[in-house]
Amino acid sequence: MTSTLPTGRSGLDQWDGVLLLREMLRIRRFEERCVELYSASKIRGFMHLYIGEEAVATGVMQALRPQDAVVSTYREHGHALARGLDPKAIMAEMYGRVEGCSRGRGGSMHLFDADARFYGGNAIVAGGLPLAVGLALADSLRGRDVVTACFFGEGAVAEGEFHEAMNLAALWSLPVLFCCENNLYAMGTALGRSESQTDLTIKASSYEMSAWAVDGMDVLACADAAREAVELVRGGGGPCFLEFRTYRFRAHSMYDPELYRSKEEVAEWKTRDPLDALARRLREDGLLSDAGRDAMEREVEAEVDEAVAFAEAGTLEPVEDLTRFVYRRDVP
Repeated sequence: MTSTLPTGRSGLDQWDGVLLLREMLRIRRFEERCVELYSASKIRGFMHLYIGEEAVATGVMQALRPQDAVVSTYREHGHALARGLDPKAIMAEMYGRVEGCSRGRGGSMHLFDADARFYGGNAIVAGGLPLAVGLALADSLRGRDVVTACFFGEGAVAEGEFHEAMNLAALWSLPVLFCCENNLYAMGTALGRSESQTDLTIKASSYEMSAWAVDGMDVLACADAAREAVELVRGGGGPCFLEFRTYRFRAHSMYDPELYRSKEEVAEWKTRDPLDALARRLREDGLLSDAGRDAMEREVEAEVDEAVAFAEAGTLEPVEDLTRFVYRRDVP
C-alpha cells in the first residue's frame, strides 16, 4: 500500500505543540553550538548536522515507548536528543571525553545508549538496516511487545543492505518501522541522478509492506504518521515504511563545499522551516506568546551551556586504556 498523508491532519489538539517546538528548538540550538565548537577545534573529526530535519526525529519519538529500540545514522544528534539521551553525555562524546555516552570513543557519528535502547549512529550508509532487522528478530523470538525504529537516508535505498533488510523484515513479519529521511541528496548526489524511481514508497511496497510518504517539514504530520505506523507494526501488521520528505539546511558534513545545489534552492526550503511553521501555528491558536518563546529560548540556551560546561570539564581516556574493550585472540 502506498499513500501520502495530508499535512498535520490531526491538529494541535492531538499533541502538545509547545513541547514539540521546544524539542525541535533544543536540537537546533544544540547543533548550532556544535558548529561553533567545531570551528574552535573543540570538536574534531566528522560531523553531520540535522538542521532542517528536526521535525522527523521529534515526531517519530512521540510514537515510541521506552522499551522500543532505535537505530540511527551518522546524522543522529537529533535522534539521540529526541530519544532522551542526556545532552551532557552527548556533548562529552562530541568532545571525546570518557563521560560521553560512548566513553568518548565514538564521537559525533557513534552515539550509543543501551539503557535508552538507542543503538547508535552508524558511519556506514545503510549499515543500520540489518542491525534493526536483527534487533526486531531477537525481540520477536523473545515474545517482547516492542518495535524497532530504523532511521536512514534515501542514499541507503541504493545499497544492497536496504533490499536484504526489507525483504527479510517482510518475509518474517518483523516489528520494524523503517524511517527513510529523504533529504534529496545522498552526500552530493541528487536522488534523480541515482534512482530511476524517485517515489521510494513504491520500492518499499514491492516488498509487500505498508508504505507512505510524509511531509517531513511538518512535525505534526510526522507524529501522526509515526503513530499510525507504530500501531500497525505493534499490532502484528508486519514492518512499515515511511518516507519523510525533508531537507537539510546545512551541507552534508562540515567538510562539504556544497557545490551540488544552489543557494536559491536552500533558501526556498528554509521558508518551510519546521520550527517557524509550528511556532506560527501555535501563535495563531493562542498557545504561544512572544514572551513564552523567549523563555523557551533561554531554557534551551541554559541547557546547552550546561552540556558544554560538562564536556569541557570531562576527562580524556588515558593512553594505557587504548586496548581496553578491544577483542584479542591469541593465535599460537
